[in-house]
Formats: sequence, C-alpha cells, structure tokens
Amino acid sequence: MRKQNILNLIKYHVEKNENGFRNEAIEIAKRFDSIGDYQLAEYIMSLVAESNLYTPQASDFESDFLKTMDTKNLFPLNLPVDIMEDIKGIINAVHHNIGINKFLFEGVPGSGKTEAAKHVARLLERVLYYVDFDNLIDSKLGQTNKNISRVFQEINNLPYPDRTVILFDEIDVIALDRINQNDVREMGRVTSTILRELDRLTDLNKEIVLIATTNLFSNFDKALSRRFDAVINFNRYSKQDLVEVGEYFFSSYIKNFKNVSKDVRLFRKILTISPNLPYPGDLKNIIKTSLAFSDIDNGYDYLRRLYNHLIGDLDKTSINELYEQGFTVREIEKLTGESKSSVSRKLTEEK
Repeated sequence: MRKQNILNLIKYHVEKNENGFRNEAIEIAKRFDSIGDYQLAEYIMSLVAESNLYTPQASDFESDFLKTMDTKNLFPLNLPVDIMEDIKGIINAVHHNIGINKFLFEGVPGSGKTEAAKHVARLLERVLYYVDFDNLIDSKLGQTNKNISRVFQEINNLPYPDRTVILFDEIDVIALDRINQNDVREMGRVTSTILRELDRLTDLNKEIVLIATTNLFSNFDKALSRRFDAVINFNRYSKQDLVEVGEYFFSSYIKNFKNVSKDVRLFRKILTISPNLPYPGDLKNIIKTSLAFSDIDNGYDYLRRLYNHLIGDLDKTSINELYEQGFTVREIEKLTGESKSSVSRKLTEEK
C-alpha cells in the first residue's frame, strides 16, 4: 500500500465520499493480491462487503467517462434467428465463466447492435455502463491516450465486475486502422493503447463483460478485432425478417393513433414490394413518422406516406403501375384517395 492510498482514504472519509472510499479500498486489496498477500486482500474485500459499501447498484458509480445506460422498458429484440442464437451463445459463454467476455457487434447503422447490448445486460441481470466518447476524446495531443488508460483503470476498479457490462458504442471513433495512410498518427497511437488495455483486461478481470459496436468493420484494425472473443455480424436480415420487424413496429405504434385505420395487409404489402427495405433503425423511424405526419381526416394517409418513403412518389405513379405492382382496386383506392369507380375507369383507360 502506498502513501497516496492512505491519503486518499482519509480524504474520502472526510468528504463522506463512500464511492471514492470503496474504490480506493478495492484498489488496495488488488494491490495486495498482486504481490501475493491473498489473505489480506480477501480480508479487505470482506470488510468492504460487510460495510455495505460494495453494492452493485447502477447509481453507485459514474465518472466523466463511464455512464450508466437504462435497460428497463426495452422493446423486445426482433432479430433474425441466426443472430438471436449468437446472443444466446454470449449469455451461455458468460455463464460458463471461462474468461470469454469480450464481444464485437458489427453491422450497418440501425441493425440493432446497441439494443442487443442492452438486452445482453438485462438478461445477465447486470448494470450496463457506456463509454462517453464526448469526454474521452480530447483535442490536446496525447490526452486521449491518457483518458483511455484512465477509463480502463476505472473499468478494472468497478465494484462487482461479475455484475457489470461495459459498452463501447461505435468504437470506430477511437479504433481506426493503424496502417491506413489516411489515418492520423495520434489515432494510431490511441488504437495501440486500446490493444494494450484490452490485453490487460483479459489478464486482470475476466468477469466484466465488454461489448463494442462498429459500423465500419471493413476498416477496423485487424489486430483489435482479434482481441475480441467473438464477432457477431448483424447484417443478416432477410427481406422476410425486415417485413416482420416492420409489422411489429406498426402494431406497437398504431394503437396510439385514434383516427388511423389499421390495415395490416396493405401495410405488409407495401413493405414486401419495397425494392430496398431499410434496416430496423431507419424502418422504425419511417413507420413512426408516416403515422405521426398523417392527415387526421384521412385514416389511410399513413399508407400513402409509407409508399412514398419506401417505393416512390405516389403522385407520379399511374393507377396501372400500382395495379401491376400487385395492389387491388380497393387498395389503390385507399392509397390514392380516389373512388372505386374512378380507379376502375382509369385502369380501363390506361390499358
């Protein structure tokens, strides 16, 4: 134990800073453990636990770099079966407690990576912390490196590591390819620091679960990707998967709109006909805004807006084109607002 540890303990006691006192005590215990004095380390940890200073509440710890993320009231995970199996595999791996604890989620924006991380923490009944990159990245030369070392020090000192998940959301911000000529030298050094700290984490703390997400896996530093025990690809949605996800969002949102006429069949047909159906994040926003922006005097206006978002400009699409796309006369009537007789007449004229 160093002099600074004693000074810190006195300081935290005077300030009545229980979190600081607890973290300092844990740091002292780890120091004794590292030099082989296991009995004293265990004794200190038992005192901390008995004094109720060592609790796994999310509110017990926050810093400039680590913030708690809410995992309550989450939407159900609407992931393809293959991805869900990988998520179950992560849960199983953590429960086996053999040191497989670092996972990289890669995929396009809106594919569900962050939501999946929240669900992993929920299923494991762990507190979820995310790394605040706004505070981590500093314009001063070398400061970002120091901040990364600090955040990993905080991670290693977190109480109850077996009840904690750390999320590096969009880690590409600080993990660029070190050999990319377009990369600045400073960020290359940052990546090297992350490599070193991840290796130390593996040696020091096998109980904390660490999840990172990236939208730019093709540009990801290969040495860094190898530090993760598993890489989960979220770009595995089939067209049918996306239609089912969209239908779930639609059913969840439409109940809040009193003047909207629910037509699941036509809604599903628009999604099915769409040539490039977006991934869940964008799809959710399109469905939500189509409903929210719809004319309260037209119960089917949201379908017109949905068509415009996903397929094309309805005002520039002929009745015959709509019919060839597979819409019935009644469905065209709902989309265009024209009467059944008008739609039938135009179909005959255009033919």
